[in-house]
Amino acid sequence: MTYFFETYGCQMNKAESARFESLLESRGWQHAPGAQTADLVLINTCSVRETAETRVRGRLGWYAALKAVRNREKNAKNAAFPEAAVYAQENSGALTLVVTGCMAERLAGALKDEHPEVDYVMGNFQKKQFARIVQAVENAAFYQLGAGEPFDFEGGEFAPHTRGDAGAYVPIMHGCDNFCSYCIVPFVRGRETSRPPASVIRELDFLSRDGVKEITLLGQNVNSYRFEQCDFPSLLSLILTHLEKTNSSIRWVRFLTSHPKDLSPRLIDLFADDSLSGGRLCRHIHLPVQHGANSVLGAMNRGYTREHYLDLVRLIREKIPDVSLSTDILVGFPGESQSDVEQTIALMREARFEAAYTYYFNPREGTPAAILPNQIPLEAKKERLARVIDAHLEISRQEMARRLGKDALVLVEGVSRDNPHEYIGRTEHDGHAAFASPRHNPAGGFVTVRLCELTGNTFRGKIIEYTE
Repeated sequence: MTYFFETYGCQMNKAESARFESLLESRGWQHAPGAQTADLVLINTCSVRETAETRVRGRLGWYAALKAVRNREKNAKNAAFPEAAVYAQENSGALTLVVTGCMAERLAGALKDEHPEVDYVMGNFQKKQFARIVQAVENAAFYQLGAGEPFDFEGGEFAPHTRGDAGAYVPIMHGCDNFCSYCIVPFVRGRETSRPPASVIRELDFLSRDGVKEITLLGQNVNSYRFEQCDFPSLLSLILTHLEKTNSSIRWVRFLTSHPKDLSPRLIDLFADDSLSGGRLCRHIHLPVQHGANSVLGAMNRGYTREHYLDLVRLIREKIPDVSLSTDILVGFPGESQSDVEQTIALMREARFEAAYTYYFNPREGTPAAILPNQIPLEAKKERLARVIDAHLEISRQEMARRLGKDALVLVEGVSRDNPHEYIGRTEHDGHAAFASPRHNPAGGFVTVRLCELTGNTFRGKIIEYTE
């Protein structure tokens, strides 16, 4: 039997999709080249922004048409061969459509009512039941989803990794306790649950045996990780020590996402201690600021001020001189003034982000910010976002240009989609580098590349050394 996945949204969704994929492959399923030939399609959804949900609704309309075509083909086959009375053969050609993730959790039965082409709406707290759905599909039967269960990391875990990939996402916690006023995540993923350190180490050992070269530790707020007496710096120290002691194939370690109010000096100190990490901790920190005005940060319930954020940036740059910083910036929050936008741009110019994910406020039903007064008109939000993007592009070009002429270790990701004669890879600073090579460079290898020029947000360079 065959499967096909569509995954939207955050890296946590990608990690969870990989777990589902691992389950299917352990049962002998094969990946289909497209949805048209799949027996099971899973759509893993996002609710952080309305645009993500709108895109999924459009895809569900497409799947409704596809299922109608598949059903006509199935009925025609059964009419041509009426002696084929075996139930499984009668249902050959059927497509099972599963919708999961945050949109499924938020809308639940209403999504099924609106889109009857969906066979299963599996919320975030029903994901343990995916194996039973799969078994039902294999037996040409139907499984009635049960109630959601409290989230935990133990029991029935699968390797969140596709064989042959250079990198893997490793969730270390689930949910969020911050309740930023604009964010739907705590309502669709629940309160924070941290994964036992021993469970994380077991997964790293599995990934190392499979030759993985890079891991990204995941959590809605990794800095608030705590399992018994182990906090995030302690967990990270444990991981780095274990990788070094076992001579693991995992050469690079990253993490997402850090919350500015919880990032500690102990964590920053780990970057400077190469004797512990063996150079495995990538010198890049994603540190979402969201806004540069204290009045807006307060209304967002972010728990810090612009002064605190900029002090943190200065400490990071002092302790990790070659670090790259990226961020998230949200404009058009209710009550935001033009002066607030200017403060945000001023903060960007001081913090010097090499990358930024910028977006305008999108009211999410059920969040406090959705009903705040003084909502900003859409056209004004777009205009403010354009100004922020323009400022960021200028800053980013300047910061990335500082790396030109330097040599960078690059983890090869594969052949460039833009040029089949070049390879593409990622630096430890989370930049992308394209380069030509006279020999084959499979994904997962390391090369040293001299960064010669910038094309958009991609470095172009030449190979100095084949590291491994």
